[in-house]
Amino acid sequence: MQFTIQREALLKPLQLVAGVVERRQTLPVLSNVLLVVQDNQLSLTGTDLEVELVGRVALEDASEPGEITVPARKLMDICKSLQADALIDVRLDEQKVVIKSGRSRFTLSTLPANDFPSVEEGPGSLSFSVNQGKLRRLIERSSFAMAQQDVRYYLNGMLIEVSNGMLRAVATDGHRLAMCSMQAGIEQPDRHQVIVPRKGILELARLLTDQDGDVSIVLGQHHIRATTGEFTFTSKLVDGKFPDYERVLPRGGDKLVVGERQLLREAFSRTAILSNEKYRGIRLQLESGLLKIQANNPEQEEAEEEVAVDYNGGSLEIGFNVSYLLDVLGVMTTDQVRLILSDANSSALLQEYDNDDSAYVVMPMRL
Repeated sequence: MQFTIQREALLKPLQLVAGVVERRQTLPVLSNVLLVVQDNQLSLTGTDLEVELVGRVALEDASEPGEITVPARKLMDICKSLQADALIDVRLDEQKVVIKSGRSRFTLSTLPANDFPSVEEGPGSLSFSVNQGKLRRLIERSSFAMAQQDVRYYLNGMLIEVSNGMLRAVATDGHRLAMCSMQAGIEQPDRHQVIVPRKGILELARLLTDQDGDVSIVLGQHHIRATTGEFTFTSKLVDGKFPDYERVLPRGGDKLVVGERQLLREAFSRTAILSNEKYRGIRLQLESGLLKIQANNPEQEEAEEEVAVDYNGGSLEIGFNVSYLLDVLGVMTTDQVRLILSDANSSALLQEYDNDDSAYVVMPMRL
């Protein structure tokens, strides 16, 4: 195996792939990246057995085919340390990989390519293509609500639902729920649902960098696969039953509050400074045309804000975790937002003022 490549051309796919590779591995080969040269193309593969990522780059100079695995982190550090316009020559020499660039020479240990595990291919049951920018927006607007290390393992991921002409993402950690939908040219008569694990979702969002390009998605029985010209990403699915999110969406809230998103966000941020560091609780008091926000903490410190809002219902006092409200306002993009409430014990529904494609549910707190 031998190839020559510009530093920049190698570094981009290498950084993507190295993101999947775990540093602390039980299997030594999992901290390596698989290099394969074939038909004047170099492919780099990294995996942690849950998620697999293959980056591809065309080779302009003559190359010798072959395959081997080398330590991912070391190869990336070597590439980063070379000058931006460096030309890198890589060759396999008696089970060592020799990397030369200018007057620099590095010899890396290897492990055979046969030892490298591949994520098993399952039959794909549903394939479609969507715009990368839109899919990334879908993920970014809902991924913050995924659970982290919850014993209900199916919450440590995101529900991807495909139905006729529609792609939807839903995430919840049991205290809040985020849902975002987009129109997509998908012909699928039945609802098809999969749960993609947290790491898979975050890696996939990182890869969708071409706003105008498309990405092909295959949903199999046990895997999701996403492919563009530059990479192929595969993630195992979470085997579990996601909660029925439609039952969680509050219905029949009679108190509609419309406010300026940025004003509310700033007022919540300031009040949060003096909220209890552990529970992050704040109290909202609604009156006609006015929202009062209050926080206090065990040190007897208090914060109070008043924000003018468009509201003309009865008065209401309700508590929330301020971090959850800030997360929602942080992913919204419209100037105005609407908040629908019913009583102090019912969840709030937050949406962009003139847009129904995303919905956020936050459970109240007892203060």
